[in-house]
Amino acid sequence: MSADPLPAGSRIACRVEYNGARYNGWQSQPHLDVITVQQEVEAALSTVANAPVRVHCAGRTDTGVHGHCQIVHFDAPVARAPKAWVLGSNASMAADVRLHWATAVADDFHARFSAVSRRYRYLIANTPVRPAMLGGQVSWYRYPLDAGLMHRSARSLLGEQDFSAFRAAACQSSTPMRNVEAVSVTRRGDLLVVDIQANAFLHHMVRNIVGSLLAVGSGRQPETWIAELLAGGDRALAADTAPPDGLYLVDVLYPARFGLPATPYGPLLLAPMAGAP
Repeated sequence: MSADPLPAGSRIACRVEYNGARYNGWQSQPHLDVITVQQEVEAALSTVANAPVRVHCAGRTDTGVHGHCQIVHFDAPVARAPKAWVLGSNASMAADVRLHWATAVADDFHARFSAVSRRYRYLIANTPVRPAMLGGQVSWYRYPLDAGLMHRSARSLLGEQDFSAFRAAACQSSTPMRNVEAVSVTRRGDLLVVDIQANAFLHHMVRNIVGSLLAVGSGRQPETWIAELLAGGDRALAADTAPPDGLYLVDVLYPARFGLPATPYGPLLLAPMAGAP
């Protein structure tokens, strides 16, 4: 990470990692007496700049949802080195939020609108007793789950489709159409891992999908149910929304021309998704 200052006005991109357990989501909400990840990041960057800094993110996460690789950008109001943005911000932020890198990007880069894909991962502890460890970091489901059945059912999500059946009532998107590029459900001991990558996601889309996959995996619904829900387009017929605890934004993909650092594999056992572009 360079210690050479970047001039004022440079567009800077950063990778932010956060434990969302104690935050009221990503988006700043100054009219409410709550703390958000965006407020924490902007306050730290503003301290380094000694001037107000506002960031734009790749995807707004909800209350309790975590970020392994949230990408943000901002226009630097002063000259600072990438190393200064990272180390200075981390020195003043709470321990559950961290910047991992900062780099100059082209002026036409936008953390949200330049992204071509986003990847989410949902972790489920599938044990008879709620685990004492990892509170707020994984979801919990006490009844036996068939990961193979869930995986086969989830394959019906692939492709560009109308995801109205998995869309929150408060969703503000102008269209329910989304393109799911890759999806998998795997078991690693007592841990079930749901991975899904798409061009973009509707509000609560991943958690709504996971809620319905749990109904399939537990045998309460048939393998064909996810496809039937998609075809029907009725959110009221799908299962309840899964809790936020187990959900992570794990990667955001951009065109190679922007030259962003690759996301490290790290503790969430990341690996490229089979079938993703």
